[in-house]
Amino acid sequence: MSDANTLAPRNGSGAMFDAIAGRYDLLNRIISLGVDQRWRRATVRALELKPGGRVLDLATGTADLAILTAKMHGDVTVVGLDPSRNMLSVGREKLDARQLSSRITLVEGDAEKLPFGDREFDGITMAFGIRNVPDRAKALREMARVTKVGGRVAILELADPKKGVLSSFARFHIHTVVPWLGSLLSGAKEYRYLHESIAAFPPAERFAEIMRESGLDIVGVHPFTFGVVTLYVATPRA
Repeated sequence: MSDANTLAPRNGSGAMFDAIAGRYDLLNRIISLGVDQRWRRATVRALELKPGGRVLDLATGTADLAILTAKMHGDVTVVGLDPSRNMLSVGREKLDARQLSSRITLVEGDAEKLPFGDREFDGITMAFGIRNVPDRAKALREMARVTKVGGRVAILELADPKKGVLSSFARFHIHTVVPWLGSLLSGAKEYRYLHESIAAFPPAERFAEIMRESGLDIVGVHPFTFGVVTLYVATPRA
């Protein structure tokens, strides 16, 4: 007889996010107090895209960042990749409503094994997804492989703030308020996983080192909002 735990979706997996897909966007707005869209805009700007570029958005979820990229750059096309079928389904509805289906393509897939050729993209974005990847170094090597020389990789990720006057408040919000509020609003216990995954994520200096070891040269590491999130910007090594 199978243990019940073996049937449960792995924390951070596509199956886990399937359960919260319908309310994911609303929860992000409420939990981040609306600041997440500002973080995403900074991520898109960090790519420094040229006209006609092609962008890969990993862990695209409901396509929030892919849509924002297309809006900020009217002549850019985007491929969004995510392991959650339900999240992608919500994303496709959003693309249809915004008439962006011709410029944004959503595909189901794994960041550790990208279904693309070498040097296909002018830029790669990934917002709040790298901490859920089991083998982060492998995913980073894949990003380096599919990004054109001179292109950029911009990774936005939640952090565990440890310095600054407001760090205690930020830590309380991430570790206590966010999981409680997420569970309350979504009716899903998956948000309890959030603070655990943030605590387990390496410090910014170490993650930047992992990026370098994976073939990406760091352009900048930018903490935002009292250190709650960090934007890592890099370019593939030639």
